[in-house]
Amino acid sequence: MPKSVGYARVSTSHQATDTQVSALKDAGCSNVFNEVISSRTPVEHRHQLQACLAVLEPEDELIVTKLDRLGRTQVEVINRLHDLQVQGIHIRTLDGLISTKALGKMAPLVIGLLTGLAEVERELTRERTRESVEHRKRIGGNLGGRPSLPKVKKDHILRLRQEGNSIRSIAELTGVSASAVHKFCKEAEM
Repeated sequence: MPKSVGYARVSTSHQATDTQVSALKDAGCSNVFNEVISSRTPVEHRHQLQACLAVLEPEDELIVTKLDRLGRTQVEVINRLHDLQVQGIHIRTLDGLISTKALGKMAPLVIGLLTGLAEVERELTRERTRESVEHRKRIGGNLGGRPSLPKVKKDHILRLRQEGNSIRSIAELTGVSASAVHKFCKEAEM
């Protein structure tokens, strides 16, 4: 009897797969594989995806929240979807964009269009980000990152270090992280 299997993925540890897993279970998945791993990681190192693909049999359905959970580029996603279709495995996204079972012979065309649009959107985002950074560089604007320590703190750190305090104790006394204290002290020695 055909089964529905889910795959959830997030890219960073700051994100959680809980929402995706819950949605996949609500969609009827008998088994949900999930991992925290970048889509840039080669597929052979995406162990939960490999395990998920290994349990799928012809007529089973792979369910993901969005198509981009399966890969980073249009080519990667299309190849994966093609391989699954050749094996007789259906793919469905919970965002309603794709259901290869419902699309039948039109599935490859629709999949190609959707993943192509997603890749164009990613490239436009990269381009806008690049333009923004270049603009901020030209006008001398903030490029992000942590702000530098105020002069008062720097002076206080130097005075404490000259008095023989350890990096750890300076961090505790000033409220500045030990790594920032270490970095500043090292720079000050140059």
